[in-house]
Amino acid sequence: MGKYIFIFQKLTKIERRQIIKLKKVKKRIMKTKKKYWSGRVTKESNALDLQGGVFTWHDPVKIAKSLKNSAAKSTRRKGTPYQSAMSMLNFYINRAGKNLPAKQLEILAKAKNELKKLFKK
Repeated sequence: MGKYIFIFQKLTKIERRQIIKLKKVKKRIMKTKKKYWSGRVTKESNALDLQGGVFTWHDPVKIAKSLKNSAAKSTRRKGTPYQSAMSMLNFYINRAGKNLPAKQLEILAKAKNELKKLFKK
């Protein structure tokens, strides 16, 4: 580390400012990339093969059945079908919860209860 400090001191004032500026830009870019990882997971995750728009449906029973079927058919899950289905539902509620209407949040909460009933938990 001392070697790098020595090199940094030999640089001109303008070169040091440019390096610092580049580091700040890189840091800002990395923050932006990290900020939206949950949206990417929701779209690109291959843990479960969910039906399109499953979390936008208005029937909690239908949502729960779809999640159960997807989890049961999946060969890529790490836990039990119940754990996979429930974690996917919780993930969606926790990540999209701020932007969801109260009515849809209520439907998803009911879907959690239906999922528990379907798996007899």
